[in-house]
Amino acid sequence: MTQLNSLDSLSRKEGMCLLEQSMGFVWQTALRAVAVLGVADHLIEGKKSIKQLALELNVDRDYLHRIMRLLSSRGVFNELTEDEYSLSHSAKFLCSEYEFSLRSAVLMLTDPTFWQPASRMDEILQGKPVFNELFGKPFYEYWQHDDTVTGSNIFHAGMASMSSVENEVIVDCYAFPHHAVVADIAGGLGNLLLAVLRRNPGLTGILFDQKDVLARNRLHLLNDDRRWRTVEGSFFETCPDADIYLLKYILMDWPDAKAVQILQCCRKAMKERSRLLVFEPLIKDENNEQGRYEIDLLLLTSFDGGRARTKSEYQNLFEQANLKLNTIINTRSYMSILEVIPV
Repeated sequence: MTQLNSLDSLSRKEGMCLLEQSMGFVWQTALRAVAVLGVADHLIEGKKSIKQLALELNVDRDYLHRIMRLLSSRGVFNELTEDEYSLSHSAKFLCSEYEFSLRSAVLMLTDPTFWQPASRMDEILQGKPVFNELFGKPFYEYWQHDDTVTGSNIFHAGMASMSSVENEVIVDCYAFPHHAVVADIAGGLGNLLLAVLRRNPGLTGILFDQKDVLARNRLHLLNDDRRWRTVEGSFFETCPDADIYLLKYILMDWPDAKAVQILQCCRKAMKERSRLLVFEPLIKDENNEQGRYEIDLLLLTSFDGGRARTKSEYQNLFEQANLKLNTIINTRSYMSILEVIPV
């Protein structure tokens, strides 16, 4: 074994880098802490001292300072002096009332339902059902509890929060046909459909999901109730009639057999000229943007059989549902758009 005193400067640097990366989890926990406390909301009016922030938040001044200086070193918050901080461009996304707030997304992605299974990835590699052992049921069943119809459901709130930025990126990358009917399948609170309808005044939309989810939809923000409607149902049973179908973060959550079942349900509803748009982190042959592999491991650890897929893996799914991949659109983010047509 190479002795420490014989390491060259490059090897020493690589070793230190590995140690630094092994401590990376404290960065995510610090980010979660300020999201939970709502620190960014307290800085909207302007810069504040650590003493003032600690008093307002009722937390320990020294502990808060140590967290804030770490986050500032990563570009979240501006460290103006040793004792004074302000919002950075990144920190504004942690503000609760910001139109594109990611606070709920941060709370979801650092929730125990993601965090705890990931900490036992070695057991998952051995085939152990870690999520079920921790929470007593699969991911989606766990989140289908009584507070689903309220704003306290972390999963639905988090997915809606992620969409606030993602949808702005992806809706500009696809040219929707005029006067089409667009159905967002399992579209949650309707954020993607809302973005599509706002950018395309000639379209009408259908939000398709479970009853309790539809009750909290945000499509009223379009200010034109004539252009949308909701349809209750399950994508394992039936899908509404439409010209364009949207599947965002759906197929990746399920093993192949279930994903094919969802696609077959869509295919039965599709007309000859219908299109199906799949919005997911396609694993490319090279130059994968940051986030694609990370999402894949979140799926590995918390979802039973979920995975990010390659082009050939998607094509295999589509063929089993009598569908064909027509084109892949790069969004310059961790998501791709796969346009799929009937065979």
